[in-house]
Amino acid sequence: MEVVDLSQDREPLFAVCLEDWSDDARQAGPKRSQWVSRCRAERGLRAKVALDDDGNEGGMIQYSPIEHTTVLGTGLYFIHCIHVHGHSQGRGDFRGHGMGTALLEAAEQDARNLGAEGMAAWGLRLPFWMRAAWFRKHGYRTADRQGLSALVWKPFTQDAAAPRWPRVRRHLPDPVPGKVNIVSFTSGWCMALNLTHERAHHVAAEFGDAVAFREIDTSSPEAFAQWGVQDALFIDGKEFRSGPPPSLASLHRAVAQRAARL
Repeated sequence: MEVVDLSQDREPLFAVCLEDWSDDARQAGPKRSQWVSRCRAERGLRAKVALDDDGNEGGMIQYSPIEHTTVLGTGLYFIHCIHVHGHSQGRGDFRGHGMGTALLEAAEQDARNLGAEGMAAWGLRLPFWMRAAWFRKHGYRTADRQGLSALVWKPFTQDAAAPRWPRVRRHLPDPVPGKVNIVSFTSGWCMALNLTHERAHHVAAEFGDAVAFREIDTSSPEAFAQWGVQDALFIDGKEFRSGPPPSLASLHRAVAQRAARL
């Protein structure tokens, strides 16, 4: 196994989270590709890819100076995500061979070399993707909690200060009267969240003038501070929660129900 810096020729594969076999990934990938390119150029985004013994890409990690994220902290690097391809489709299942640990250790060493005082990450308090418990097994401790998400960190120095989630009030733009209002806050960093945005946009177009669809770019910390939201979908002021990206059918039903009341 080898962990290497993300090269320009691997950026398209990185932008679809190594899932170049997936139609959904290809749909959501362009927005994420823009985010990767912009953040590498302007916000110090670092990225690495794990290769197996045959040179096949099996895992990836991306992390930035915490000052360029929506998390409050100084002198730390923040892990946006770490992902090991675990599907049978495409390149296959790379889990269970230590790729995640190798990626994390490589990123931590890179951050140390850059003078970081510690590493932070977000993790779910449930046994799914980006598990907080997995980070704790690697020496991370909980710094803050917000809903089902935990903010974890590992200090490298005695002077390192713990990060915390921002406490900001969420608000929406004024609704357009006489229409179903769909507001999609989208930052571009996550392929799954991008897919929710793209599907909502597609469904909104099906209803024509009955729907007012607004996309709000929250890719900068300033935009997050303005709206108090990073990635979320709202239909007539109510957040549309679905866990994994919602299907086109479920979004269509939700919008149709509201359009029938106009």
